[in-house]
Amino acid sequence: SPAPSLWRSLSLMAADIKLAHSIFALPFAILAAVLAGPGRDASAAQWKDFGFTLVLVVICMVCARTWAMLFNRLVDRGFDSGNARTARRVFAAGTLSAKTGWMAAGLAAAGFVGACSLFWILNNNPWPLILSLPVLAWIAFYSLTKRFTALCHVFLGGALAASPLAAAIAVNPQQVLSMPSIAWLAAFVLCWVAGFDIIYALADQDFDRSRGLSSIPAKLGTRGAILVSRVLHGAAAACLVTAWRQEGRFGWIFGCAVVLVAALLVLEHVIVAKRGKAGLDMAFFTVNGVVSCILGVLGIVDAYV
Repeated sequence: SPAPSLWRSLSLMAADIKLAHSIFALPFAILAAVLAGPGRDASAAQWKDFGFTLVLVVICMVCARTWAMLFNRLVDRGFDSGNARTARRVFAAGTLSAKTGWMAAGLAAAGFVGACSLFWILNNNPWPLILSLPVLAWIAFYSLTKRFTALCHVFLGGALAASPLAAAIAVNPQQVLSMPSIAWLAAFVLCWVAGFDIIYALADQDFDRSRGLSSIPAKLGTRGAILVSRVLHGAAAACLVTAWRQEGRFGWIFGCAVVLVAALLVLEHVIVAKRGKAGLDMAFFTVNGVVSCILGVLGIVDAYV
């Protein structure tokens, strides 16, 4: 059959890597950027500059995630082709060639580095460019960790946890060390993502064991994995409470977000307990997407009300 057109190839890749799932990390990057950005009394010119900086942050987030997800699909295509759940992925199924995928991944990586360089050119901030290649390496590294450690879920959490830290550094590197709330938000993301990735990995528990791949469900079984996930989500809630208390601009609005998120994390585990693997998509995608949006939106509102 003829090779797909450029637009068709891009559409297939975007659907395969679920570009819309950038929502898991993007609200935290925007929230951290807002916290590191101009205060309530900033001038119109400062807000204009910050608005452009925020656009760059979003571009960097989309490019970085695209690179990481394409890297994941490409290096795992041999495993994916043997797994009924993932066999239809475009590189595993051969719908698109690996060459096409690597070209797209390279362009996403180049777009990320290019956007990072604009922070230096326009804002006199070299740190995004200095850290761009280490960040690309770090977020891609997760895809290799299932080959040697059951802590792969923690590495995924660490990859997404870099987003609020990176956004704050891009906006105001001088203040990052003096803003512990951002570090606690990153710690929340790490524990939260690791916890829900363990739940999602239950779907591949038997496959991972058969292929010698490492994961918490493959190592500890279903009950052990759910217990570890609950502990991580308990730690995530504690990190979120600490972020709330550490950030002077957070008040009752973000406090409501903390309560809602804690309730949603409990709901996530109730869904898994009652519906088992049949409830994974709802627990993973729906509930966690709501978690990130609630924290991002209410955190931004609270910072400027």
